[in-house]
Amino acid sequence: MITKSKKKKIEERPPVVVVLGHVDHGKSSILECIKDLKITTKESGGITQHIGAYEIEQGEGKITFIDTPGHEAFSMMRSRGADVADVAVLVIDACEGIRPQTEESILAVKKAGIPMIVALNKMDKPEADPEKVKRDLMGKEVVVESIGGDVPSVEVSSKTKQGIENLLELISLVSEMEELKNDLTRPAEGVIIESYMDSFKGPVSTLLLKKGILKEKDIIGTDSTYAKIKTLQNFKGERIKEVYPSQPAVVLGFEKVPRAGEEVKSYSGEQEALGNIEKNKDKTERNSPPSVFTEGDKKDVLNIVLKADVLGSLEALEKMFESLPQEKVTLRVLKSEVGEVNDSDLKLAETANAQIVGFRVKINSAVKSAVKKHTDKGIKIKTFDVIYELLEYVKSSMKKKIVPEVIRKDMGKMKVLVIFKTKKTRQIIGGKITEGEVTKGLKMDVYRDKEKMGEGKVISVQQNKREVEKLKKGEECGILYEGNVKVQKRDVLHFYIKEKQNKEI
Repeated sequence: MITKSKKKKIEERPPVVVVLGHVDHGKSSILECIKDLKITTKESGGITQHIGAYEIEQGEGKITFIDTPGHEAFSMMRSRGADVADVAVLVIDACEGIRPQTEESILAVKKAGIPMIVALNKMDKPEADPEKVKRDLMGKEVVVESIGGDVPSVEVSSKTKQGIENLLELISLVSEMEELKNDLTRPAEGVIIESYMDSFKGPVSTLLLKKGILKEKDIIGTDSTYAKIKTLQNFKGERIKEVYPSQPAVVLGFEKVPRAGEEVKSYSGEQEALGNIEKNKDKTERNSPPSVFTEGDKKDVLNIVLKADVLGSLEALEKMFESLPQEKVTLRVLKSEVGEVNDSDLKLAETANAQIVGFRVKINSAVKSAVKKHTDKGIKIKTFDVIYELLEYVKSSMKKKIVPEVIRKDMGKMKVLVIFKTKKTRQIIGGKITEGEVTKGLKMDVYRDKEKMGEGKVISVQQNKREVEKLKKGEECGILYEGNVKVQKRDVLHFYIKEKQNKEI
């Protein structure tokens, strides 16, 4: 039985809502409608590149939204979003229907075991067909309430704001049924949503608190690092003194950048936090991303120094690189970290003949000056704001490392009938084409009694003492030949070309 004093410390907490769905189905646009969060305008190419946590006022309470990327590269990040949420909103374009990331999102929600709301977006378009989408969802074992199931659905338009209020009401209703509560006397626990290294502030992490209360100067830690909290900020960047359950906060003070997805706990002191790190050292090292993805003795190797804005982006890029075929060329990542391109990256690239590839990062001014001064060293630094453009660039660079295969293509044969003239390495030869065709510039092999005697090339082709471009099977012709063997009557000449054939990676 809960005493009266204990009841006062148990409070309802706001729901944490994850927004999932396929790329360009309108997840960020819907959040933009909700209290004018203006997410889309901040994102490159209209695509959300990494997880962001946003808090809104709704009625007398609050709702925390986690916006996740829809591009296929971010499957791990979508799964992490579902793991920390209480409710999932699955956004589907009512015109386009179910797509690959829609299916992946459904699986992530089922794995997390949280309730789902289906938001059928782009209802302002005449081609929108919500009923078809509902029927198709049945094939994925998602049955909405309007056709006899238990999954709430709402028709919305991020363009006209149709249905947005209904969506918020549904979220509140579903959350009430979940009875989300928290005991504020419990030690603080949370999860790292995102983190990166800032050249001025040091390690910066976005944390979502799940239990307890977090304050400035508290000692918190993960399995890999710890912090004496210097500063807490809300999602708007405003400084705050305390963080409550379901509230996202930016934390300054970690000794090093924690990994996205790590659990965070509060500790009585630094020694206790350090003890936890030491205890989990082996596990942390096993789970750390490799700095070199593929070893081997292949001839063709592309060395990369990879920099990204945040760990979630780095994680997604590493997964994408690992999935690239490497039978013909090895992709070797020599260094992989968050933060701007700096002098140590440049030195490593010079030493290892590597390219520096950055995602949504700046290039240190000293590095820019050094690259301009030493253009003869050929160091390439490329930065991108859209992740699949970076991937295409890396794939293209891998292709350039592959030596093209030289293919022989047989063009025709000619039986030698007469030798008109012989002078040093050249001969004028008459004969009849028995296969294919003969053109100026072809290479040729000379066969005598089915044995190859030598080789040469066709300098020119003539018919009736006039130079021609091409002659075909059945026609007689004269050719000017140059080669390393004297052609004789009754020899058979085999004509061919050699072509370079670019290989795929």
